[in-house]
Amino acid sequence: MFASPRSRATSSSASAPDRTATRSRLALIIATAGGLGRAPLAPGTVASAATAFVLWLLALSPPALTVVLVAVTALGVWAADEAERALAVKDPGAIVVDEVAGMTLSVLLVPLTPAVLLVGFVLFRVFDVVKPFPANVSQRLPGGVGVMIDDLIAGVYALALLLLARRAGWL
Repeated sequence: MFASPRSRATSSSASAPDRTATRSRLALIIATAGGLGRAPLAPGTVASAATAFVLWLLALSPPALTVVLVAVTALGVWAADEAERALAVKDPGAIVVDEVAGMTLSVLLVPLTPAVLLVGFVLFRVFDVVKPFPANVSQRLPGGVGVMIDDLIAGVYALALLLLARRAGWL
């Protein structure tokens, strides 16, 4: 009727690897943005472009987009940390959830028109590749925070330029 202490211990210890494997699989799905990070060429660019397209389709308000950004960032920090451990590599190219967060941040406060999203995409990718200070040193931080932070900084730079362009009437 009741499980003996031995059978309970065996049962929980046998399921621990299953939980770890499941957590790693979930983290890899999130970290690779559903597999976009496995693109054979330029996975960061692919993920950024897909994010811009999805943002255009959803046309969320800034408050709703802020909720999405916070959720993606929080999940991204966890998933990137787990994925680095699972893949045994520091910030592998397959992790692209940071591009999803950075691209989202780059258009957070501007209308999600095709022109704005295109310019935001280009600016974000330039800043993500060039990594101007402090993005260049921020990625030295450990784990998921180090993976995510440089792309969020690139997103801030892109957003600042987009806001200036909007104020000047260029977009």
